[in-house]
Amino acid sequence: MNTIEDTIFARKRWLEDKMLAFGFEKEGQEYCYECDFFDDDFTARLSVSAKGQVTGTVIDKINDEEYYPLRQKEAAGAYVSAVRDAYETLLNGIAAACCKDVLFASDQANRLMERILKTFMVRPDFPWEKTEAYQSYGTFRHADSGKWFALVMNVKKKVLDKDDNEKTVDIVNVKIDSKQSEEIRKHPNIYPAYHMNHKTWISIVLDEGLTDDEVMAFIETSFRLTE
Repeated sequence: MNTIEDTIFARKRWLEDKMLAFGFEKEGQEYCYECDFFDDDFTARLSVSAKGQVTGTVIDKINDEEYYPLRQKEAAGAYVSAVRDAYETLLNGIAAACCKDVLFASDQANRLMERILKTFMVRPDFPWEKTEAYQSYGTFRHADSGKWFALVMNVKKKVLDKDDNEKTVDIVNVKIDSKQSEEIRKHPNIYPAYHMNHKTWISIVLDEGLTDDEVMAFIETSFRLTE
């Protein structure tokens, strides 16, 4: 399951100089930061790995123990909700001061966006950006017709594997030749398209399981098939 930190920093990339200026300290391969919040009743401790993975701990200063209700979905009382809101506000402030924005959560999706721009002179648009659940969904369209040839989404892995995996991944939906559908879907990173026609569209997980060149070949085919 994604943490509060995962959600807030998903489409952010850390900038070392700004982190150090903000007050992060380098400890081994990690950058660490600590501060009090919520009228100094709680302490937030953050560590950022070399790969940008953020781990956060919130300490209740009354008993010097981790404040577990913060991360429990069923904990929805006024007090815990106020603490959670204050923590999220703190994290958003840190993100604004120490990070740059990227369009997609995964490095591979962002690299492919640059390849698409170079190849087709097309940038993504975000038609659902005002809807929180879908605001990161980016569509790539033909300039003349407006038809999609690729759709990048950040989804829970369980919608692909039909299990309980709450981890989120970037995927790209592309159109394929239906005659090749069975062979293409043998790859573990390729699934029947999420929310689209399973016969002619596939979802590719963008977690480096396929190389950029391999994914780009599918995108180029999709571009031709949707003209």
